[in-house]
Amino acid sequence: MKKTYDISVIIVNYNVEYFLEQCLYAVRKASTRLKTEVWVVDNNSSDGSEEMLKQLFPEVKTIFNKENVGFSRANNQAIRLSDSRYILLLNPDTVIEEDTLEKTVAFMDEHPDAGGLGVRMVDGKGNFLPESKRGLPTPMVSFYKMFGLSKVFPKSQRFGKYHLGYLSEFEVNEVDILSGAFMLMRSETLDKVGLLDETFFMYGEDIDLSYRIQLGGYKNYYFPETKIIHYKGESTKKSSVNYVFVFYKAMVIFARKHFASGYAGLFSFLIHVGIYFRAGISVLRRFFDQLIVPSIDILLVFVGLQALAHRWEIQDIHFPDYSGWMMLAYSSIWVFLSMFTGGYEKSENRLAIIRGTLLGTITILAIYALLPKSMQFSRLFILMGALLYVSTVLIRSIFFNLFKYNAITLPGVKRKKFAIIGNQLEFDRVSEILRATYLNVESIFWISSDITNEKSVGNIKQLEDILHLHQPDEIIFCSENLSANQIIDCMTSIKMEDIDFKIAPPSSNYIIGSNSIEKNGELYQLNFNAINQPEKLRSKRLFDVVSSLSIICFFVLIIWFYKNKKQFIFNIINVLTGKKTMVGYYQNLTAFNLNLPKIKKGIIPPFDLSGLDYGQINLFYSKYYNVFMDISALIKFWRRLDA
Repeated sequence: MKKTYDISVIIVNYNVEYFLEQCLYAVRKASTRLKTEVWVVDNNSSDGSEEMLKQLFPEVKTIFNKENVGFSRANNQAIRLSDSRYILLLNPDTVIEEDTLEKTVAFMDEHPDAGGLGVRMVDGKGNFLPESKRGLPTPMVSFYKMFGLSKVFPKSQRFGKYHLGYLSEFEVNEVDILSGAFMLMRSETLDKVGLLDETFFMYGEDIDLSYRIQLGGYKNYYFPETKIIHYKGESTKKSSVNYVFVFYKAMVIFARKHFASGYAGLFSFLIHVGIYFRAGISVLRRFFDQLIVPSIDILLVFVGLQALAHRWEIQDIHFPDYSGWMMLAYSSIWVFLSMFTGGYEKSENRLAIIRGTLLGTITILAIYALLPKSMQFSRLFILMGALLYVSTVLIRSIFFNLFKYNAITLPGVKRKKFAIIGNQLEFDRVSEILRATYLNVESIFWISSDITNEKSVGNIKQLEDILHLHQPDEIIFCSENLSANQIIDCMTSIKMEDIDFKIAPPSSNYIIGSNSIEKNGELYQLNFNAINQPEKLRSKRLFDVVSSLSIICFFVLIIWFYKNKKQFIFNIINVLTGKKTMVGYYQNLTAFNLNLPKIKKGIIPPFDLSGLDYGQINLFYSKYYNVFMDISALIKFWRRLDA
């Protein structure tokens, strides 16, 4: 029976709207010479994907699931409805070249023995992804992979079979396993061997189907004559402990399905050993990464306790010789229990710190009560130590914030030089997005996508010389002016490891990219609603009430510092009653106009940073707001409360 289309491109989406949009633009460009139908199966995303699809890609056929049904089942939904000679399973976090579909279909037409095909994949920095070609994960092959031997000896025919490292990445080869990120198959092959096994929810289904294609008498090919970008790690955090468990348990399902019982038992044993080995390393690495700030707090509290003990000794209160070790133990208990209660997450949680302190104090007092009388030197000292710990965390946090906000560079945001490759219209548009979203721009320069313009530093043919001369931190490709072939060729040819790449889709208010499997790429997007989140508004209002009541308590002492005493009084009353907020936006926005989230008019500004105008400071305050910004602002600008 003759099929209506040459190829059906099937994309399963789950909360990666921006990557999906970029992917579909590339698929649209690649579909001009083939009869192509495109399916997007959305697994109940909550990020606006559905609205974007309806508005920008009306030609795409869609299925919107009411729940996340998993990768296999979602793909099968579209495969059953497709009507084409070939089926392409494509990840949303990919960008294909304009000739990718045409070249791969032509290869399959020329090789009737081919049941499946994969292509050369590169990551967001242009580096070759070894999973573009893989061998069958037998027990020993998996063992070598999980314990790192395949990484140490990638070219070995014994140890490197998982990624077939001994095969050239630039030559066509027969392989065992295709990547689910780009998996082209004959419809007749799927009719014979079956669709994806829905026992696999997210991982392992590509391995299972690739193996069944071989069992069905077909071959799988690695085809490097076209390339795709696979950002990888955007839909799931593949360095997480959860990924380790889910992925390798999928391997156990595969072994039990395809290997003999004894063989599968060995495989299962090796897999479980590998799971806990890899998970253990992942946990340890994360644990040590998170110990820096807690270690500083332990040291500060220990020094504070030593100073307090010295002060007491002056008052003729003596401590035993081993008291230093007990002070170190006290400090460690408070800090580690605060870590346990969530006080040392990315944004420190002060309530969790207090809970941890209370739990730690109770623990210390319980242990203290069990000690011999000779070792019980002071309960009051323990209580004062608990207060010292909370005060230390508060002061250290304020100091860190003040130090960062008064620095020339923004907190956590390095100064960057950007190179934009495109025409002048796209350069102007992308520059505006950059300046509105990345608040510490050192410079932006234009590389023309065609001939050199007097405003540009050169054209794309001079790229290598320009990069060595200007040393940008990031290159942004305008896909309105550049083909995917040009973009990927540039990414793979540039051998400067410290340069990041991003792509600016046409007519979109974002720039997207991803640097590696471990770290998601930074998304430059015109969206600044952090300050409008309910929990942020509650903490801001609580700060307003507490700070205004505190000022009222010390009113008699404070009032004399202000010239405009009447305005000072009105301001504090307005903050207490909710008519104003203590800290708010700068009001002079004539030079920088953005639709920022609305908040009440503030009395004092958030902070002052060299080199930024008022609008950029407002934008940063809106995007990264936390209550300690307000505390820092009040400490710095308290003399302006009569403004």
